Amino acid sequence: MTTPSDLAELTGSYVLDPAHTRIGFIARHAMVTKVRGAFHQFDGTARLDGSDPARSTGRVVIKAESIDTGVEQRDQHLRTNDFLDVPNFPDITFETTGIEVLSDNEYRVTGDLTIKDTTRPVAIDFEYTGTAVDPFGNRRVGLEGSVSISRKDYGVTWNAALEGGGVLVGDKVVLEFDVSAIKQD
Repeated sequence: MTTPSDLAELTGSYVLDPAHTRIGFIARHAMVTKVRGAFHQFDGTARLDGSDPARSTGRVVIKAESIDTGVEQRDQHLRTNDFLDVPNFPDITFETTGIEVLSDNEYRVTGDLTIKDTTRPVAIDFEYTGTAVDPFGNRRVGLEGSVSISRKDYGVTWNAALEGGGVLVGDKVVLEFDVSAIKQD
């Protein structure tokens, strides 16, 4: 595992390892429980500058059709115009606009998140969880982070009133990122 003083060694280009990266979400259902899910198809690249992390950049493209909550009927509904409108907006994207060092292993990554052709700035706090060389000789970097967004801010407004008050789907969605990125150069 690399220590913060060795971050300069991490400078280079990286790609997300889809087999060891999870892009997930949590949303409130029926005001009483949470539905958890993930996107299984995505690509991501980053250019890390270990000497000056603020100069690092990244981009992630998520295939909206890969949404999976473990319930196929719900997943099909989430792919419709009521939610993600996958036929018209197949990709969800995030592109960095800035990186702020918060501590030796904490970073605030700001960027533009686009869902259903609506782009809004978000700030995601990430923890650098370390680096290692895997058995195949790949240098890997690990990061974990999350951010809460309002789905209504992205035009995802479908809902149903509950008999006792409240709504079926909460507005707040937590996006979760458990990242393993492989150095390319």
